[in-house]
Amino acid sequence: MTTDVAGAAGRTGGDPGPDPVPPPSEGEAPEGRKKRRLLGEHPLGILFAAPYIVFVLVVFAYPIVFAVWISFHDYFFAAPGAVVDRPFVGFDNYVQVLTDPDVWQSFRNVGVFLIINVPLTVILSIVLATALDRVVHARTFFRVSYYVPYVTASVAVVAVWLFLFSRDGLVNNVLGPLAPDPSWLINPVLAMPTIALFVTWKGLGFYILLYLAALQNVPKELYESVSVDGGGRLRQFFSVTVPGVRTATFLVVLLSTITGANLFTEPYLLTGGGGPNGASASPVLLMYQRGIEQSNPGVAAAIGVILIIGVLVIAAIQRRFVGGDES
Repeated sequence: MTTDVAGAAGRTGGDPGPDPVPPPSEGEAPEGRKKRRLLGEHPLGILFAAPYIVFVLVVFAYPIVFAVWISFHDYFFAAPGAVVDRPFVGFDNYVQVLTDPDVWQSFRNVGVFLIINVPLTVILSIVLATALDRVVHARTFFRVSYYVPYVTASVAVVAVWLFLFSRDGLVNNVLGPLAPDPSWLINPVLAMPTIALFVTWKGLGFYILLYLAALQNVPKELYESVSVDGGGRLRQFFSVTVPGVRTATFLVVLLSTITGANLFTEPYLLTGGGGPNGASASPVLLMYQRGIEQSNPGVAAAIGVILIIGVLVIAAIQRRFVGGDES
């Protein structure tokens, strides 16, 4: 036997209360549910995001699609408005790329770069950010000091590193008989590691800021709890700080990987275009040489497409092992 609650409330003079509100999806037409899935709960947000969506489509999506098209054609540059034949060549450009030893060497070079740069960037950034977060005096001075190299033009900073690591530079003068021969930037073994150290140092300020922002969201109570349990600074770092900034770590790993994969300016300026004998050449530098200097855009586009696929695969692996579950 059921009881009419609303009726009973009315008979006793109580307020029956508002009628129960059905869930948003209850009684909603299928077209409405489909529209909600596509546009979200607040469709107006798409309007605010529209300028950035257009920016991404024009600056990133269209060039990538166009590069894929070029990689399958015998493409060459022509005057604006000129109608020329650019025949479809299938996978010929990719075959030429994959059989070119210089291309394989450039990918090995960037692999060496990433192996040095990415871990070094993560370790130094999180350690320095943790130290700067605890600084009381001259905090602004130290933060700005680390950020200045990042916003300084690469051409100006490269001149300093050429002075430091040249044959008669300051570093070799300090090392004396321990200095490598050939010198750093003309040594086939040390050229790419030296560039990796340069890029790590130059971009460190940006990644430190990312970690500093992430550290603000780590509850201070966790540090106090570890301290009460007898844990020192080192245990607090590994038990609280490192897990607390895991999302920022994934972002730093991803951004440093993408930056390293697009390496161009540093080997172009520091080693005179990938020297010695291609030991510091990167895929992007090779794209420039093949596409602009040698007028073979189809091969350059094929290198770019392979590089994009490689970065996506690496990013997926990083998401699996570094990103983890935010919960």
